[in-house]
Amino acid sequence: MKLSPHTAPAEPDNLLIRMHNQVGAALDVKGTEDRAIWSCHGCGETRFEYPLYMTRADANEHATGCRAAYHRIR
Repeated sequence: MKLSPHTAPAEPDNLLIRMHNQVGAALDVKGTEDRAIWSCHGCGETRFEYPLYMTRADANEHATGCRAAYHRIR
């Protein structure tokens, strides 16, 4: 897989978890244990969830099914 800014973007200071979707685009969970959000670098979707355990579960579900990528795979 070809790496791109979407599969390996710079890590923000408040990054808690980094997952990858079906095609390798990064999905970041950011914030704190009490207040976290996730954003997918593949499709651009962002969701706010509270607390972290809910955000993690929702982000994992999204990563499992998302096949979007802003880069070419070869």
